[in-house]
Amino acid sequence: MSYESWGRTVHAERAAIPFSDLDAGAFSRHETWLAFGNGRSYGDSCHNDRGMLIDCRNANRILGFDEATGALTCEPGLLLDDILAFAIPRGYFLPVTPGTRYVSVAGAIANDVHGKNHHRRSTFGMHVVQFKLLRSDGQSLICAPDDNADYFAATLGGMGLTGLITEATIRLMRVGSPDIRQRSFRFDRLEDYFAHFKAFDEAHEYAVAWIDQMARGRHFGRGVLMGGDHADAAQAKAKQPGAPRISVPFTPPVNLINSASLRVFNELYYRKHKAGEHTQTVPWSGYFYPLDAIGNWNRLYGPRGLYQHQSVYPEEQGHDTTVRLMECAQQHGHASFLTVLKRFGPARSPGLLSFPKPGFTLTLDFSNQGPRTLKLLDALDDIVMNVGGAVNPYKDGRMGPETFAASFPNWRALEARRDPAMMSDFWRRTAMVL
Repeated sequence: MSYESWGRTVHAERAAIPFSDLDAGAFSRHETWLAFGNGRSYGDSCHNDRGMLIDCRNANRILGFDEATGALTCEPGLLLDDILAFAIPRGYFLPVTPGTRYVSVAGAIANDVHGKNHHRRSTFGMHVVQFKLLRSDGQSLICAPDDNADYFAATLGGMGLTGLITEATIRLMRVGSPDIRQRSFRFDRLEDYFAHFKAFDEAHEYAVAWIDQMARGRHFGRGVLMGGDHADAAQAKAKQPGAPRISVPFTPPVNLINSASLRVFNELYYRKHKAGEHTQTVPWSGYFYPLDAIGNWNRLYGPRGLYQHQSVYPEEQGHDTTVRLMECAQQHGHASFLTVLKRFGPARSPGLLSFPKPGFTLTLDFSNQGPRTLKLLDALDDIVMNVGGAVNPYKDGRMGPETFAASFPNWRALEARRDPAMMSDFWRRTAMVL
């Protein structure tokens, strides 16, 4: 089994035991442990290269479902994909979902993931009813907003450091159809996005923009703003998707996501959307999970992998900060494959280290080109820190301790509740040296 992160920048043999093999005395046999979900974190928050991983992928059963309330109880390794296969025929959908459905439930909790509807429903953690948390001293805590609330808050966004989630209950959302009635607006420059985003947020359950990060001059920041709401049953048009029909079978010896290929892709994607506004019903799988259609797409970046940089910054500095971030990437000679811009709403997650906060969030993907890429990422961090923003830890594989502490000034509260047996490479290189 592979225990790489999705970014694949650090290659190593990693020791792991299955979730089912964990017994009462297991924690005493190794100094440090960390749960491993499905490896969709981009950086090293899912690595523990000096210790042992707990492979949760086979702990994937649905344990119960309340048809009236939508409350679903499951084991930690159940994938969101499995939940959707179960829930959609029953008229339910995930209330919050990230950009891939191949994330485990415990991973979604540990990272307090967000989606395209943060302005309406906040983070995944807002829809967690409770979970069971196994500590290395043998305690099994039932954690909920009103029961062991300190551990509930620390575990949401706590990146697996408070213990091992052994069972979780989440509340699903009833929908008329999983498919989306999409309203798309193709804009020619970044200013047009900022002139329209508020109307899309107010009118729709979901809103997100794709940006052509390579565009320059009068078309700088051009893109497509996509609002959406669940269609009704009469408008439904999609079936449950199966496994990806296209998959990258091996890692090529060189990076295939380069400036030349991205320039062609961006032009085609931009032209695919007609000018102005258009409304149509689209399959839910394509709206929420476009990259899931290509299996192992991260291999296209070659053996050196990729870095993702996601930041959040105040709304009042939204336009200028977005411009500076995109210009910085261009000045450093880097092209971003998937550039996503959206606004987080005002609702605060109960999670202690939850990443989203009010403002805009920009996500950039870069091929790993060694020191020059690390220099770019540090420069992006500086821009975000100078306006009081934050960098996403579960998308990160290299931020410095100072950047982490500035992004999450309450990190010591998590350290106080960290299980002493739990450790990750991310925590080891940031919090543990502060």
